[in-house]
Amino acid sequence: MTIHCLFKHRPFEPEALTIMSGAYADVCRTLGVTERGRAEADAVARDAVARKVIELAQRGVRDPRRLREQVLEAFR
Repeated sequence: MTIHCLFKHRPFEPEALTIMSGAYADVCRTLGVTERGRAEADAVARDAVARKVIELAQRGVRDPRRLREQVLEAFR
């Protein structure tokens, strides 16, 4: 699942989508969760990361570094 399908009905500007996608990929990589991982745990983790990225972006976090750090902090 890509992050885009989780917010297809929420209005984000293209720049925000780029930042969000980058943060999602960085966090998944840092946590060792792969897009190709078929394990249920990987799928659950990817979904949780995507939801947290979206939640923070909806709250106005748009700085790439800050978004990444806050998402990672949520999983520590």
